[in-house]
Amino acid sequence: MNRQDTQDIDGVMLLDKPAGWGSTDALNRVKRLLGARKAGHGGTLDPMATGLLPLAFGLATRFSHESLEADKRYRATLLLGVVTDTADAEGRELRRRPVAASESDIREACAGFVGCIEQVPPMFSALKRDGRPLYEYAREGIELERAPRAVRIDAIDLLGVEPVPGVPDGEPGSRRVEISVRCGKGTYIRTLAQDIGERLGCGAHLVALRREQVGGLGLQGAVTLAQLESLDQAARLALLQPADTLVSGLPPLVLDEPHARRFLHGQRLRLAAHTRADAADTAGSPAADAEAGQRVRVYHGAHLIGTGQYDDGLLAPRRLLPLRINPTSPP
Repeated sequence: MNRQDTQDIDGVMLLDKPAGWGSTDALNRVKRLLGARKAGHGGTLDPMATGLLPLAFGLATRFSHESLEADKRYRATLLLGVVTDTADAEGRELRRRPVAASESDIREACAGFVGCIEQVPPMFSALKRDGRPLYEYAREGIELERAPRAVRIDAIDLLGVEPVPGVPDGEPGSRRVEISVRCGKGTYIRTLAQDIGERLGCGAHLVALRREQVGGLGLQGAVTLAQLESLDQAARLALLQPADTLVSGLPPLVLDEPHARRFLHGQRLRLAAHTRADAADTAGSPAADAEAGQRVRVYHGAHLIGTGQYDDGLLAPRRLLPLRINPTSPP
């Protein structure tokens, strides 16, 4: 698509990514369907995975990092007793072991990974070493030492343990385990699946993964590629959500025109303390729930103009938007 065939589009689309598509491939497909000039996604999903992929267009890309930094929720399915080199079903099988773990054992193993833990990133990942992603080394058969990284897992709920039809109980690959995982940024669910299997003594790999939530965003209102392709251009554009969708978890703060102008010039503002932020004509009105040291989303009237750090009556700009952004609903 030539640049002259594209347009400036500002907004957010929640994509329910299908299996078999890389995150960048899915983004580029939607970008072409919309004819958008600028786009970015809020967090990579492996091609095997499905689920929520927030896509940002135009000025909304300035807030893509919010999705990258946000907590996530996944539904994952593990196959016990079979280990692969990628820790998922797309990899090469390395070894098989009998499965003796009971449901109680599985529940206990999962509980052992809740909290702040360390994970060794997989070789088949986009992390870079000397300018090259690790997966390129892995495809050449090169195994590099990786330093453990701290991640946070808030909960692992065991949803079910099911036998695999046609495989005798206790044999490798005889049992599937479905879990729900709530975690912080940077958590590799493939690695978690592999580590749970090792703790059970039989090994495991990931056979299905679906991302259900990113921060405050869920699959409700998400659209599939097939749905987008079936619509005309006007209907596709109508599915775009406002840019502040990506920062909806931050408390709002409304500025009058003089304060908004200074804010957009990158100036820090000393604001008077107020109890509400529902009057657009109130100069410098912090939201009732904006506490000291908290990030806020900042508006002029109904227009999102950026995010800032609010601390002891002082508002410091963080990310700014010109007023070209599409109007949003009042906070």
